[in-house]
Amino acid sequence: MTASNRNKIAPLAALLALSSATMLWLLWRFPIPTSIGSIALLGCLLHCVRFARLMDLAAEPIYTQ
Repeated sequence: MTASNRNKIAPLAALLALSSATMLWLLWRFPIPTSIGSIALLGCLLHCVRFARLMDLAAEPIYTQ
């Protein structure tokens, strides 16, 4: 791995570590609201993924043979 690749990965790794630590602290300090918020956020993400897939399938050209 080159130095430039390490320089790109280091901020991402730091951000992921900070995000994980924050989520663990919130889960430890406020378990019920954090769980509800996480489930709601994942549900919203799932909804967006399904909508994006639906739009992607609708935008595909139909090839006739």
